[in-house]
Amino acid sequence: MFEFIWWLAFTLLPVPWLVFKLAKPITCPTIIHLPRLPKGLGEKQTTTRHQHILMTLCWLSLVSAMARPMWYGDPIQIQPKHRDMMLVVDLSGSMAMADMVTTNGSIIDRITAVKNVLSDFIQRRSGDRLGLVFFADHGYLQTPLTFDRNTVAQQLDRVVLGLIGQSTAIGEGLGIAIKTFIYSKAPQRVIILLSDGANTSGVIDPLEAAQLAKDNNVIIYTIGVGAEQIRQRSLFGSRMVNPSQDLDEKTMTQIAKITGGEYFRARSPQELETIYSIINKLEPIFRAEQTWRPHDELFRFPLAVSLVFSVIIVMIRRRNV
Repeated sequence: MFEFIWWLAFTLLPVPWLVFKLAKPITCPTIIHLPRLPKGLGEKQTTTRHQHILMTLCWLSLVSAMARPMWYGDPIQIQPKHRDMMLVVDLSGSMAMADMVTTNGSIIDRITAVKNVLSDFIQRRSGDRLGLVFFADHGYLQTPLTFDRNTVAQQLDRVVLGLIGQSTAIGEGLGIAIKTFIYSKAPQRVIILLSDGANTSGVIDPLEAAQLAKDNNVIIYTIGVGAEQIRQRSLFGSRMVNPSQDLDEKTMTQIAKITGGEYFRARSPQELETIYSIINKLEPIFRAEQTWRPHDELFRFPLAVSLVFSVIIVMIRRRNV
């Protein structure tokens, strides 16, 4: 949007015309007496129509610059406060287990269920800085803390199992996530840990990582993923088995308890979605917003035009002398 900030400056436009009409001409006394004037010296200089137009445009440009023209961009909503949230996701081999039953009865693997539900959760965290950590044999930072939720969702969607091994380094994944908060100035820092097994790799014990998180005022919510029973077929018939027998619920519960968070159990995509809705309520998004509009000062353009007209007027007068 274009706007003149000091628009009252345009009241100065008729000033030159008023001066020309109302002010009396000044007569200068003759200082040098010559017996005869040079040819043409006594003739009255006239101003052409083109000069009048140039002087009018020069004055109009100068007044326009004085009125301080400004261009405003579209309003940008910014939030003075935000929450830093790290999503720590298990990529061990067991996440390929197909035991998650959807509402239409189809069965999908655990990592697909996590991607589907977590992507929607990411899009709903408007105003929070999000980051992504994956772990298997080791933990690694996939996406640093950022306000760009689309990038976080894309990085999650592109991940495949087997990139960093088959084991489960829960403590190392937590340690990397906590490390990203070292320079964070957010009033609240949260980790959401999602795993389907027990800590079998890495150099950091999960409970030691939880204590480190507590010392740095980080809250950890833990989610255990996997169905509790599925029907397994064999040569001797079928039987019910527990595909989540390796899930260390005791450690996951202790991790959450140490930091003041909670442990949740997700046996299906529907339960997983419900859990993320509960976390949304436990960690509500900051609603306070401030509006900022980018702007650009444009006075330099009419001022430059005024200078060009002034130079042209001076050149024309010198040529007519």
